[in-house]
Amino acid sequence: MVEAMIFKPVVALLIWTMIMWVWMYATRIPAMSKSDEIGDASTLVGSTGASLREKLPDSVNWKADNYNHLHEAPTLFYAVAIILALLGHGDGMNALLAWIYAGLRIIHSLVQVTANRVLVRFVLFALSSVVLMVLIFHAAIVVFDIHI
Repeated sequence: MVEAMIFKPVVALLIWTMIMWVWMYATRIPAMSKSDEIGDASTLVGSTGASLREKLPDSVNWKADNYNHLHEAPTLFYAVAIILALLGHGDGMNALLAWIYAGLRIIHSLVQVTANRVLVRFVLFALSSVVLMVLIFHAAIVVFDIHI
């Protein structure tokens, strides 16, 4: 079995993603029930999240938006973490960077689903992206056997 500290922040972000899933439905289902525009939610056929967007309050949609965001850039994080772990570089600085990435993404989520301040979200996203780029750079060094 591959042992690497980098798997801890990976699992932490996976757990956070499921927390956001629960939070999304815990707010979305009651909002759908209360919406006059939706009517009887049990009769909806073929509706997508996009078609519900205009019928639900923004604060409810923010949770769904964030849940979707947790399936975008973090997928690169999961891939690079696995690569680093399999190649024996999933500890030390890379594990620390992974924790920083996971922490920034969780803070980004909390900002998006509460106050949803775009500038704050952008800064958090940009910082997490820089951390992700560093992890990818570290993986490239190992995979391509680059000596710096």
